[in-house]
Amino acid sequence: MTVALILSGGSGVRLGADIPKQYIEVNGRPVISYCMERLSRHGEIHAIQIVAAQEWQEQIKGWLEKYDVCGKFRGFSLPGENRQLSIYHGLEDIRKYADDSDVVLIHDAARPLLSEKMIAECVKAMEGHDGVMPVLPMKDTVYRSVDGKTVSALLERTEIYAGQAPEAFRVGLYYEANKRLIPDRIHGINGSTEPAVMAGMNIAMIPGDEGNIKITTSNDLERFRRLVTVE
Repeated sequence: MTVALILSGGSGVRLGADIPKQYIEVNGRPVISYCMERLSRHGEIHAIQIVAAQEWQEQIKGWLEKYDVCGKFRGFSLPGENRQLSIYHGLEDIRKYADDSDVVLIHDAARPLLSEKMIAECVKAMEGHDGVMPVLPMKDTVYRSVDGKTVSALLERTEIYAGQAPEAFRVGLYYEANKRLIPDRIHGINGSTEPAVMAGMNIAMIPGDEGNIKITTSNDLERFRRLVTVE
């Protein structure tokens, strides 16, 4: 079984909007609905768990019905103090109905352009691995700076990749990897795959999708709006 864990607990403060970015309407529907619908309709996804603040859960239930996600929806999980704690809360709830050998596919509600191909490739690449992460190669020259003011070193561009969501993991191994970081170290985690790497899990890399943008700034939102709005 593959369970999609949608992260929708963020406040979206960098966007400067009145509501979290994942709930802003674009082309007549909330941003979160795009990935909810795509995951629900995909044959490789068997269940959906959503991390969301309690005050948004009733509204999300309405969208679940509208976009026909109810058949696979299993429940809500409450957000944590940071993204990784939100994932941990989701894993705790997923383990109530999923086996440790099952797969959890973690995706951000603010990445609405998730493709069917990317979902399928993540699930397929799990064969023989503990986890999968889509990545994009670095196109620009990359430098390291210790003080943020001067260049300390030139990094080897061919060895550096930008990670994307969705990321997939074996439920049991990934849960234990995160549990080891409780209560303090989990606050310093910056990416979903970091706990898996720290735990020595075997993580495969697959080609990412440059169109799978994450809405973080107002410019990102406008770009998404242009892509989906029908003239």
